[in-house]
Amino acid sequence: MMAKYTIFAALVVILGLAAPAAGQAQDIDVEKVFKFYCAQCHGVGGKGDGPNVTENFPVSPRNFTNPEEMNKLTNADIKNVVMDGGPAMSKSPMMPPWGKTLSEAEVDALIGYLRVLCNCKGKEG
Repeated sequence: MMAKYTIFAALVVILGLAAPAAGQAQDIDVEKVFKFYCAQCHGVGGKGDGPNVTENFPVSPRNFTNPEEMNKLTNADIKNVVMDGGPAMSKSPMMPPWGKTLSEAEVDALIGYLRVLCNCKGKEG
């Protein structure tokens, strides 16, 4: 009986019938992640005009819809800032590190979302 179960389990894995692991890209609602974690400063549309940004805000959050600026960044640059925060890339300390909050799959999905917002591919690297 145990051998039949082991063979069945192996077939399920081989054929890809097992449920995807939590946090995989196909399970991520990237717009929801962006709105919850990023839009407070970067705005719902990614223009750097979120509700936390007031006239006294010490920096201007990046406008993700600006292809000229976004094309200067590699995907690795974006990932480093999201995971490790602004200071890790000599950017604003107002940008918090999300590496212990967001999964790598969520960050990768966010990078793809930002590339849609800017309608750009970014710098190779």
